[in-house]
Amino acid sequence: MAVLNEEQTMLRDAAKSWAQESSPVTKLRALRDGKSGQSFDPAAWAEMGQMGWAGVIVPEEHDGTAFGYLSLGLILEETGRTLVASPLLSTALIGAAALTLGGSDAQMAAWLPKIAAGEIVTALAIDEKAHHAPEMTALKADRSGDGFTLNGTKTFVIDGEAADLLIVAARTSGKPGETDGITLFLVEGGAAGVTRKHLALADSRGAAEITFAGAKGEVLGEVGKGWAVLEPVLDRARAGLAAEMLGSALQAFEITLDYLKTRTQFGQVIGTFQSLQHRAAKMFTDLETTRSCVEAALEQIDSGAADNRAAASLAKCKASELAHLVSNEMVQMHGGIGMTDVHDAGLYLKRARVAEQLFGGAGYHRDRYASVLGF
Repeated sequence: MAVLNEEQTMLRDAAKSWAQESSPVTKLRALRDGKSGQSFDPAAWAEMGQMGWAGVIVPEEHDGTAFGYLSLGLILEETGRTLVASPLLSTALIGAAALTLGGSDAQMAAWLPKIAAGEIVTALAIDEKAHHAPEMTALKADRSGDGFTLNGTKTFVIDGEAADLLIVAARTSGKPGETDGITLFLVEGGAAGVTRKHLALADSRGAAEITFAGAKGEVLGEVGKGWAVLEPVLDRARAGLAAEMLGSALQAFEITLDYLKTRTQFGQVIGTFQSLQHRAAKMFTDLETTRSCVEAALEQIDSGAADNRAAASLAKCKASELAHLVSNEMVQMHGGIGMTDVHDAGLYLKRARVAEQLFGGAGYHRDRYASVLGF
């Protein structure tokens, strides 16, 4: 487990208190069952900006605090515990990382202060099929005057429906499957030629299918060399998402453990049954192992390591396996009530299933980890 400094401890404790008091699981239920059509609470996102969470990795010169990725991971872990639906991952982490790593001085000055304040939402538009495969980018970007126009479709764009700024991977040369020739573009969400279609995800968070028909894009980074920015941004996203998944799994485990200590059957507390004890012990050891992997990945990013691919893939793989196991066990150990919508078990299972596939599932990252290490 990482040794936290005073600032990180305060951030974690503040996030824990806010998530439990201001955004419990009941808030997600209200969003899901409400008629507003919103997939997150804009007021809660604005409050995150006021608390400084949206600017945790934003440089100080752009109104952020530059506390680092481990600090943001601690916040994501706590919001993951109560299944908070917010643009924290898509904007405070992914959007801020993309602009910091690839943006020009003018682009950073224009957008990073707005991210840090929680005033805007950003979304990364990469995948074009059902499975995560960023190198398969086919969406075309053609030169038009002194700029580019984009044509094609992206799908499962997290927070894409509400995004004020889209970060789009497009192909300026080469063919799908090649990393050379991919260019990143900034496209305003309400720009001409951008059409967004809501996609209903199982976990009630927001996603969109976005079609670009002659939409104008501003290059982020260098033309044809977007992969050099996109890959490290994705690895930061994977490590941050793994932290959120760790929090969800930890909360699901604690709820299940409390149930094992109180539910009686055949005249005994079911937690005294050895088979259930073994299953609980398996979950506990996997939680601790995953925490080590997640914190190591975030610390490696903060240290400025040149290659974070293996650590990020290991963290995402372990978090995906953990979330799958714990969410399954939560439902099964609660028995009949765990199968109903009245209990929160189903909400944790649905969040786990979506998060498992986002930015690559366990199988994707096992293969990537092996490839990076030359297996």
